[in-house]
Amino acid sequence: MAKEVKKAAKPAAKPAKPAAKPAAKPAAKEAKEGKKVYHVAKREDGMWQVKFAGGEKAIKLFKTKAEAEAYSKKMAENQGGALLMHNSKGKNKGKIAKK
Repeated sequence: MAKEVKKAAKPAAKPAKPAAKPAAKPAAKEAKEGKKVYHVAKREDGMWQVKFAGGEKAIKLFKTKAEAEAYSKKMAENQGGALLMHNSKGKNKGKIAKK
């Protein structure tokens, strides 16, 4: 009689590890600590908007970048928050400006 040879079952494949998350941005870190982060960005219609980080609606609209920056700077100081300016021209359009 022939002996039946059982093959050992292969162990189940390990689930793939999720891709490493990119390092948290400073603004996101501050928002988690309870600080309000204000973003100033130019809209498609040419107006400048001030928004909270992650917000959908603009808090306030301005005709000039200087007005929007002054308002959001004052709000950030009063609320203990941070201000982030977005570039309006060039290859970095829409990205956060480095100061």
